Amino acid sequence: MSLQVVIIGAVAAGPKAGCRIKRLEPSASVIMLDRDSIISYGGCGIPFYVSGDVADLKELTSTSFHMERDPAFFAGAKGIEVRSSTEALSIDRTAKTVRVKDLATGDQSDLPYDKLVIATGSNPMVPPIPGADLEGVTPVANLHQAQAIKEAVAQGQVGAAAVIGAGATGLEMAEALADLWGVEVHLFEMAPQILPGLVDAEMARMMECHLQAQEDIHLHLGAKVQAIEGGEDGKVKAIKADGQTYEVEQVILATGVRPNAALAQEAGLDLAGNGGIQVDEFMRTSDPDIYAGGDCVSIANLVSGQPMYLPAGSLANRQGRVIGSNVCGGSARFPGAVGSWCIKLFGLSLARTGLNQAAVQDLGRECVAPLVVQADRAHFHPDNQLMYLKLVVERGTRKVLGLTALGENGDAVVGRVNAVAGLLAQGALLDDISNLELAYSPPLGSAVDVLNAAANSCDNMLAGKLRPLSPEEFSRRLAEGPGGNTVILDMRAIDNAKPFLECLAPQWCHLPQETLMQRLDEVPRDKDVVLVCNSGVRSYEAQVMLDGAGINNTYNLSGGVAAVKKWGEPILPEDEEQ
Repeated sequence: MSLQVVIIGAVAAGPKAGCRIKRLEPSASVIMLDRDSIISYGGCGIPFYVSGDVADLKELTSTSFHMERDPAFFAGAKGIEVRSSTEALSIDRTAKTVRVKDLATGDQSDLPYDKLVIATGSNPMVPPIPGADLEGVTPVANLHQAQAIKEAVAQGQVGAAAVIGAGATGLEMAEALADLWGVEVHLFEMAPQILPGLVDAEMARMMECHLQAQEDIHLHLGAKVQAIEGGEDGKVKAIKADGQTYEVEQVILATGVRPNAALAQEAGLDLAGNGGIQVDEFMRTSDPDIYAGGDCVSIANLVSGQPMYLPAGSLANRQGRVIGSNVCGGSARFPGAVGSWCIKLFGLSLARTGLNQAAVQDLGRECVAPLVVQADRAHFHPDNQLMYLKLVVERGTRKVLGLTALGENGDAVVGRVNAVAGLLAQGALLDDISNLELAYSPPLGSAVDVLNAAANSCDNMLAGKLRPLSPEEFSRRLAEGPGGNTVILDMRAIDNAKPFLECLAPQWCHLPQETLMQRLDEVPRDKDVVLVCNSGVRSYEAQVMLDGAGINNTYNLSGGVAAVKKWGEPILPEDEEQ
């Protein structure tokens, strides 16, 4: 008798598992269920459909060769029976059956299985805000919701919108509404920064400044949404937050998702502390005949060793292939993930892999993570742009724990992060990154790559040669003025330094790095000295030279003037800075 497989969920992991099973065991009977009428779509593409970058909704449900992934496609091209608009009500593990309900007719029946795959995805978290049930208030969890939002915007029904939640989805939806459609967007986040839990405050601040420069984006951080108000027609008309009222015609709930694991829990399967279904490296649940994958499972973080919930289409597809192999008797492994992530907003890209500095500190581990700024291509090539990197390295072990990168050339940003992501699972040490071989050509990289430079900065910091000062601390000390305990020593040429000297002397002083050894007597000894250049390279050289001369009261401004500007605290009015 042929293998009988039932798959619950037909978006990402489920279809991938089903197709893999049919390739390995063509005689297997595979039935795939989904309560939605639309199946096998790219949910991560929803913001880009709303923005107009993806013109037609069918592009999100089509293959790369433009065939729509509907039930007929799976039946004809894959040999998989798909039952859409069908809900799995319960799992009888003893009888090895799934109770299902046809949502169109209400009919119920039992499906037998030899192997069962649970790929039920996630559920949006809807906060308990009064008015959240009004017309025009919606999460963005499926294509029906995406289509409704786009139609309302395209028909001119939305002049202003509120997005609650500044995680990745919220930010992408804010850009989608503002960039193409010119919708005024109020973006509310209860945390003090955007992307909470994904990037540390310093890197988040740089993206926040970029967002605040956009005409139609209004960022409200540390904000508490109190109510959503509706009109007599039952439609949303305003949102109230922190005592202020903002008139809006659309509210998007982007307050996160949680694993859709209720069916598994009711069947007695083990769940992890984060609410996801517990699986082993073979994607098996606590029942050896039941597998699970995608946004409903908990996986291991290969850097921290802790359980992790990371909903992502890329992971779901990889897990689906592993499941398909193992359902057919294989021993494919999915040991976990390091946690990689990226986003592009209004032309600026931000990416991270592994742990950020705050996450490491939360684990009680000590690390260094200096901010490094350097061109992503050869400095003489016209396409170069500055990239901002924070490589996280554990003290003592010198183990690389993560990398965050930000820059305008998104391919360069993601390229560096992906390079490190591939090494993290192998337990990479700092020397592995310092000596990492990267392809080089002036239009595409630097002879000394910014990633190698970031590793070298970590090495210098661990050795005590680099004493960095963050842009935030620099701004605080600068605000103290001449009466404070800090002198700023500009190591650049006079053309760069002159505007700063004119506005900020005597606190801001000038001493070109190349003349330093001949002018040591001009370096103050009675105050902290912050060494400054454009990106932090010349000022680091100066710090080493001064240490050699026995002058140790210095700090190097991490990332230089460029980092302070990107961080959102211009030292001088923009038209005066050079």
